[in-house]
Amino acid sequence: MGSSSSKWVMLVAGSNSWDNYRHQADVCHAYQIAHQNGIPDSQIVVMMYDDIANNKKNPYPGNIINKPNGANVYPGVPKDYIRGDVTTGNFLAALRGDSHAVKKSNPKVIESGSNDTIFVYLADHGGPGIFSFPNSTLYAHDLIETIKEMARNYKFLKMVLYIESCHSASMFRNLPKNVCVYALTSAREDENSYACFYDPLRKTYLSDEFSALWMHYTEANDLDDKTFQDQFIYLQGRMKNSQLLPFWGHGKNTLHSIHQ
Repeated sequence: MGSSSSKWVMLVAGSNSWDNYRHQADVCHAYQIAHQNGIPDSQIVVMMYDDIANNKKNPYPGNIINKPNGANVYPGVPKDYIRGDVTTGNFLAALRGDSHAVKKSNPKVIESGSNDTIFVYLADHGGPGIFSFPNSTLYAHDLIETIKEMARNYKFLKMVLYIESCHSASMFRNLPKNVCVYALTSAREDENSYACFYDPLRKTYLSDEFSALWMHYTEANDLDDKTFQDQFIYLQGRMKNSQLLPFWGHGKNTLHSIHQ
Protein backbone atom coordinates (compact mmCIF):
# COMPACT_ATOMS: atom_id res chain seq x y z
CA MET A 1 0.00 0.00 0.00
CA GLY A 2 3.00 2.25 -0.52
CA SER A 3 3.91 4.74 2.20
CA SER A 4 0.31 5.50 3.16
CA SER A 5 -1.22 3.95 6.24
CA SER A 6 -4.71 3.04 7.34
CA LYS A 7 -6.40 2.01 10.56
CA TRP A 8 -8.49 -1.14 10.59
CA VAL A 9 -10.84 -2.33 13.33
CA MET A 10 -12.36 -5.77 13.92
CA LEU A 11 -15.03 -6.14 16.60
CA VAL A 12 -16.37 -9.55 17.61
CA ALA A 13 -19.09 -10.65 20.01
CA GLY A 14 -18.84 -14.41 20.20
CA SER A 15 -22.10 -15.09 22.02
CA ASN A 16 -25.81 -15.07 21.38
CA SER A 17 -28.99 -15.02 23.52
CA TRP A 18 -30.47 -12.35 25.79
CA ASP A 19 -28.50 -13.56 28.82
CA ASN A 20 -25.30 -12.55 26.99
CA TYR A 21 -26.65 -9.08 26.11
CA ARG A 22 -23.46 -7.44 27.41
CA HIS A 23 -21.13 -8.86 24.75
CA GLN A 24 -23.04 -7.41 21.81
CA ALA A 25 -23.56 -4.19 23.76
CA ASP A 26 -19.79 -3.98 24.26
CA VAL A 27 -19.15 -4.45 20.55
CA CYS A 28 -21.80 -1.91 19.52
CA HIS A 29 -20.27 0.66 21.88
CA ALA A 30 -16.77 -0.10 20.57
CA TYR A 31 -18.07 0.49 17.04
CA GLN A 32 -19.45 3.89 18.02
CA ILE A 33 -16.06 4.87 19.48
CA ALA A 34 -14.21 3.80 16.33
CA HIS A 35 -16.74 5.58 14.12
CA GLN A 36 -16.57 8.77 16.17
CA ASN A 37 -12.77 8.71 15.91
CA GLY A 38 -12.96 8.84 12.13
CA ILE A 39 -12.51 5.20 11.14
CA PRO A 40 -14.74 4.68 8.08
CA ASP A 41 -17.14 1.75 8.01
CA SER A 42 -15.19 0.33 5.08
CA GLN A 43 -12.32 -0.27 7.53
CA ILE A 44 -14.41 -1.65 10.39
CA VAL A 45 -15.56 -5.28 10.44
CA VAL A 46 -18.27 -6.22 12.94
CA MET A 47 -19.25 -9.76 13.89
CA MET A 48 -22.22 -10.21 16.21
CA TYR A 49 -25.21 -12.51 16.26
CA ASP A 50 -27.67 -9.57 16.18
CA ASP A 51 -30.41 -11.16 18.26
CA ILE A 52 -30.53 -8.55 21.03
CA ALA A 53 -31.83 -5.24 19.66
CA ASN A 54 -35.15 -6.70 18.55
CA ASN A 55 -35.32 -9.57 21.02
CA LYS A 56 -38.77 -10.19 22.49
CA LYS A 57 -37.24 -9.65 25.94
CA ASN A 58 -36.04 -6.16 25.02
CA PRO A 59 -38.38 -3.58 26.59
CA TYR A 60 -37.09 -1.00 24.10
CA PRO A 61 -37.00 -2.57 20.62
CA GLY A 62 -34.09 -1.40 18.52
CA ASN A 63 -32.25 -0.16 21.59
CA ILE A 64 -29.00 -1.47 23.09
CA ILE A 65 -27.25 0.31 25.93
CA ASN A 66 -23.84 -0.43 27.43
CA LYS A 67 -24.17 1.38 30.76
CA PRO A 68 -27.02 2.52 33.02
CA ASN A 69 -29.08 5.22 31.32
CA GLY A 70 -26.60 5.13 28.46
CA ALA A 71 -27.10 6.14 24.86
CA ASN A 72 -28.43 3.69 22.30
CA VAL A 73 -25.27 2.19 20.76
CA TYR A 74 -27.05 0.06 18.14
CA PRO A 75 -27.83 2.58 15.35
CA GLY A 76 -25.43 2.49 12.45
CA VAL A 77 -23.57 -0.64 13.50
CA PRO A 78 -22.57 -2.54 10.33
CA LYS A 79 -24.08 -5.99 10.12
CA ASP A 80 -21.09 -7.54 8.38
CA TYR A 81 -21.38 -10.99 9.98
CA ILE A 82 -24.55 -12.02 11.83
CA ARG A 83 -26.28 -15.22 12.89
CA GLY A 84 -24.64 -18.27 11.32
CA ASP A 85 -21.85 -16.22 9.77
CA VAL A 86 -20.35 -15.53 13.23
CA THR A 87 -17.87 -18.41 13.20
CA THR A 88 -14.28 -19.05 14.15
CA GLY A 89 -13.34 -19.78 10.54
CA ASN A 90 -14.89 -16.58 9.23
CA PHE A 91 -13.22 -14.55 11.98
CA LEU A 92 -9.73 -15.83 11.21
CA ALA A 93 -10.22 -15.54 7.46
CA ALA A 94 -11.60 -12.00 7.68
CA LEU A 95 -8.80 -10.95 10.03
CA ARG A 96 -6.08 -12.11 7.68
CA GLY A 97 -7.91 -10.65 4.68
CA ASP A 98 -8.66 -13.96 2.98
CA SER A 99 -12.04 -13.32 1.39
CA HIS A 100 -11.91 -16.63 -0.49
CA ALA A 101 -11.82 -18.57 2.80
CA VAL A 102 -14.83 -16.76 4.26
CA LYS A 103 -17.99 -18.84 4.04
CA LYS A 104 -20.21 -15.93 3.10
CA SER A 105 -20.99 -14.13 -0.13
CA ASN A 106 -19.29 -10.78 -0.73
CA PRO A 107 -17.57 -10.70 2.67
CA LYS A 108 -16.00 -7.64 4.20
CA VAL A 109 -12.47 -8.44 5.38
CA ILE A 110 -9.45 -6.60 6.77
CA GLU A 111 -7.64 -5.46 3.63
CA SER A 112 -4.59 -4.20 5.49
CA GLY A 113 -1.05 -3.69 4.29
CA SER A 114 2.46 -3.35 5.69
CA ASN A 115 2.03 0.22 6.99
CA ASP A 116 -1.37 -0.31 8.58
CA THR A 117 -2.57 -0.62 12.15
CA ILE A 118 -5.17 -3.19 13.20
CA PHE A 119 -7.24 -3.08 16.39
CA VAL A 120 -9.09 -6.28 17.32
CA TYR A 121 -11.60 -6.53 20.16
CA LEU A 122 -13.32 -9.76 21.19
CA ALA A 123 -15.94 -10.21 23.91
CA ASP A 124 -17.51 -13.48 25.04
CA HIS A 125 -16.99 -16.46 27.31
CA GLY A 126 -13.71 -18.33 27.34
CA GLY A 127 -11.73 -21.06 29.01
CA PRO A 128 -8.09 -22.14 29.18
CA GLY A 129 -6.74 -21.66 25.65
CA ILE A 130 -10.15 -21.06 24.08
CA PHE A 131 -12.55 -18.25 23.17
CA SER A 132 -16.15 -19.14 22.38
CA PHE A 133 -18.22 -18.44 19.28
CA PRO A 134 -21.95 -19.29 19.04
CA ASN A 135 -21.35 -22.70 17.49
CA SER A 136 -17.58 -23.04 17.29
CA THR A 137 -14.41 -22.45 19.30
CA LEU A 138 -11.39 -20.24 18.71
CA TYR A 139 -8.24 -21.94 19.96
CA ALA A 140 -5.23 -19.97 21.13
CA HIS A 141 -2.96 -21.88 18.74
CA ASP A 142 -5.04 -20.90 15.71
CA LEU A 143 -5.15 -17.24 16.74
CA ILE A 144 -1.38 -17.12 17.27
CA GLU A 145 -0.71 -18.91 13.97
CA THR A 146 -2.94 -16.41 12.16
CA ILE A 147 -1.03 -13.51 13.71
CA LYS A 148 2.26 -15.09 12.64
CA GLU A 149 0.96 -15.62 9.10
CA MET A 150 -0.20 -12.02 8.90
CA ALA A 151 3.20 -10.81 10.09
CA ARG A 152 4.98 -12.94 7.49
CA ASN A 153 2.72 -11.54 4.79
CA TYR A 154 3.26 -7.92 5.90
CA LYS A 155 -0.40 -7.42 6.78
CA PHE A 156 0.25 -4.85 9.50
CA LEU A 157 2.74 -2.46 10.99
CA LYS A 158 1.15 -2.75 14.44
CA MET A 159 -1.66 -4.84 15.86
CA VAL A 160 -3.51 -4.41 19.15
CA LEU A 161 -5.86 -7.05 20.54
CA TYR A 162 -8.19 -6.72 23.54
CA ILE A 163 -9.97 -9.84 24.77
CA GLU A 164 -12.82 -9.80 27.26
CA SER A 165 -13.35 -13.35 28.49
CA CYS A 166 -12.58 -15.68 31.35
CA HIS A 167 -9.03 -17.10 31.26
CA SER A 168 -8.25 -14.73 28.37
CA ALA A 169 -4.53 -14.45 29.16
CA SER A 170 -4.19 -18.08 28.10
CA MET A 171 -4.83 -17.00 24.51
CA PHE A 172 -1.47 -15.22 24.31
CA ARG A 173 0.99 -17.31 26.30
CA ASN A 174 2.72 -18.22 23.02
CA LEU A 175 2.68 -14.78 21.41
CA PRO A 176 6.05 -14.52 19.62
CA LYS A 177 8.43 -11.70 20.42
CA ASN A 178 9.24 -10.91 16.80
CA VAL A 179 5.81 -9.48 15.92
CA CYS A 180 4.69 -5.92 16.57
CA VAL A 181 1.65 -6.89 18.62
CA TYR A 182 0.24 -5.66 21.93
CA ALA A 183 -2.47 -7.75 23.58
CA LEU A 184 -4.41 -6.91 26.72
CA THR A 185 -6.63 -9.46 28.43
CA SER A 186 -9.37 -8.99 31.00
CA ALA A 187 -8.25 -11.87 33.20
CA ARG A 188 -5.22 -14.00 33.95
CA GLU A 189 -5.03 -17.61 32.83
CA ASP A 190 -6.61 -18.93 36.02
CA GLU A 191 -9.20 -16.17 36.47
CA ASN A 192 -12.72 -15.41 35.40
CA SER A 193 -13.69 -12.04 33.96
CA TYR A 194 -16.81 -10.34 35.27
CA ALA A 195 -19.92 -8.64 34.03
CA CYS A 196 -21.03 -5.26 35.36
CA PHE A 197 -24.04 -2.91 35.36
CA TYR A 198 -26.92 -5.28 36.06
CA ASP A 199 -30.14 -3.77 34.70
CA PRO A 200 -33.23 -4.80 36.72
CA LEU A 201 -35.59 -3.74 33.93
CA ARG A 202 -33.81 -5.72 31.22
CA LYS A 203 -32.85 -8.44 33.73
CA THR A 204 -29.38 -8.80 32.28
CA TYR A 205 -25.93 -7.25 32.53
CA LEU A 206 -25.17 -4.32 30.25
CA SER A 207 -21.39 -4.54 30.09
CA ASP A 208 -18.21 -6.22 31.29
CA GLU A 209 -15.80 -4.72 33.77
CA PHE A 210 -12.69 -4.48 31.58
CA SER A 211 -14.67 -3.35 28.54
CA ALA A 212 -16.55 -0.65 30.44
CA LEU A 213 -13.26 0.71 31.79
CA TRP A 214 -11.27 0.75 28.54
CA MET A 215 -14.11 2.37 26.62
CA HIS A 216 -14.60 5.00 29.31
CA TYR A 217 -10.87 5.74 29.25
CA THR A 218 -10.89 6.03 25.47
CA GLU A 219 -13.81 8.44 25.48
CA ALA A 220 -12.52 10.53 28.40
CA ASN A 221 -8.93 11.10 27.27
CA ASP A 222 -7.03 12.73 24.46
CA LEU A 223 -5.08 9.71 23.29
CA ASP A 224 -2.48 11.70 21.35
CA ASP A 225 -0.29 11.91 24.42
CA LYS A 226 -1.26 8.66 26.12
CA THR A 227 0.71 5.42 26.08
CA PHE A 228 -0.37 1.85 26.62
CA GLN A 229 1.36 2.04 30.00
CA ASP A 230 -0.75 5.07 30.95
CA GLN A 231 -3.88 3.20 30.00
CA PHE A 232 -2.82 0.00 31.75
CA ILE A 233 -2.11 1.81 35.02
CA TYR A 234 -5.51 3.49 34.88
CA LEU A 235 -7.37 0.28 34.09
CA GLN A 236 -5.58 -2.01 36.51
CA GLY A 237 -6.09 0.49 39.32
CA ARG A 238 -9.84 0.30 38.80
CA MET A 239 -10.32 -3.40 38.09
CA LYS A 240 -11.99 -4.98 41.11
CA ASN A 241 -12.67 -8.57 40.16
CA SER A 242 -9.85 -9.74 37.88
CA GLN A 243 -6.37 -8.70 36.85
CA LEU A 244 -5.39 -7.41 33.44
CA LEU A 245 -2.42 -9.01 31.77
CA PRO A 246 -0.51 -7.30 28.92
CA PHE A 247 1.50 -9.14 26.27
CA TRP A 248 4.07 -7.38 24.08
CA GLY A 249 5.73 -8.31 20.86
CA HIS A 250 7.71 -5.18 20.10
CA GLY A 251 7.01 -1.70 18.80
CA LYS A 252 6.24 1.81 19.89
CA ASN A 253 4.29 2.33 23.08
CA THR A 254 1.56 4.57 21.65
CA LEU A 255 -2.20 4.61 21.89
CA HIS A 256 -3.20 7.38 19.52
CA SER A 257 -2.03 5.50 16.44
CA ILE A 258 -4.73 2.91 17.14
CA HIS A 259 -7.69 5.07 18.05
CA GLN A 260 -7.12 8.36 16.25
